[in-house]
Amino acid sequence: MVFAIISIFPELLVSPLAEGIINRARQRGQIDIRLVNLRDFADGPHAVTDDRPFGGGEGMVMKPEPLTAAVEAQKRAWPKAPVILLTPQGRLYNQKIATELARHEQLVLVCGRYEGVDERFRAASVDDEISVGDYILSGGELAAMLVVDSVTRLLPGVLGCAGSAENDTFSRNLLKHPHYTRPRLFRDQEVPAELLSGNHRQIAEYRFLASVTRTLERRPDLLAREVFSAAEMTLLRRNHLYRQVLAVQREEKRAD
Repeated sequence: MVFAIISIFPELLVSPLAEGIINRARQRGQIDIRLVNLRDFADGPHAVTDDRPFGGGEGMVMKPEPLTAAVEAQKRAWPKAPVILLTPQGRLYNQKIATELARHEQLVLVCGRYEGVDERFRAASVDDEISVGDYILSGGELAAMLVVDSVTRLLPGVLGCAGSAENDTFSRNLLKHPHYTRPRLFRDQEVPAELLSGNHRQIAEYRFLASVTRTLERRPDLLAREVFSAAEMTLLRRNHLYRQVLAVQREEKRAD
């Protein structure tokens, strides 16, 4: 997969892209990340990429000419690549959207700045808008980094363990179960016996129940969208979690 990231501060992304899973994926040729400096597409000796808003008001607005030129340059190479604007006004990013984006061969990510981008550029050149949360960042670079990271780990062969991405938190509408490693005893706290049993079914049932319990405690809103199998429902009933889950699902649906 190829990512083209358009930014006025591409150097902000250099260090994160040179570490960890993303760097290994780049070295293996599983992904290609191209940092595009928006100033290279701006006219004039000062390569200005923003200006004051018509009608007055605070802040600056990113100009349509350099944004359009930068996007068109990428589209000449990848005509089918969706253009995604990172903006607080976009749809709220989640694992489902990451999976959706991972199906593409190329993505063009545009990092917003200041008060936003000229509406004419957005209307004519942007295919999708994504927000990484209900808060404000200084620019879209960190948001673009989140998208690159979350999409990259979904690509075949990127993660060392094939099941890691499938079983991550948010692969279902459940938080992931607690994890334990050596030592077996740490400050009088023992690893749960189920994980030491060697019984794969018992371990799977323990992890499922721990996952549901943690979600009930921390993110009950997720459970409103979760669908359980008949076997899982039986397990929930046997462990006295069914009524709690059902009550939360009913409450969340009423709130919607």
